[in-house]
Amino acid sequence: MDLPDVPLLAMLRERMTWLHQRQDVLSENVANADTPNYVARDLKPLDFEQTLGATTTGPSLVTTNVRHFSLTPTHAGKFEDHETPDQESSPNGNSVALEAEMVKVSDTQAQFQAAANLYAKAMSMMKEAIGH
Repeated sequence: MDLPDVPLLAMLRERMTWLHQRQDVLSENVANADTPNYVARDLKPLDFEQTLGATTTGPSLVTTNVRHFSLTPTHAGKFEDHETPDQESSPNGNSVALEAEMVKVSDTQAQFQAAANLYAKAMSMMKEAIGH
């Protein structure tokens, strides 16, 4: 098994991909802050169970109790976006609030940096464990 195929690393890569795509959507909102009738958009949040299922490899687990987790892959790998008007529309029909968008951009950037740091630390620990 290659190191990048480890489930923890796959989940972190999935999270970073989602955050990267979210940053693209939020930057479109900021760029269109003055466009008439533009409605702000955002990505639907990641579902942890779907992400876990999408990154689980190997034989499937059997659930013998209703309280067991089902780990069947359900995530198709494509993230959905949806309209999220931040505020009442302006007179020109635009629903982007720059302050709210910049808070989202900053939060997304911090989450991406945290995920990247976790990924790098996990890779470093695994390489150290195998003697590289």
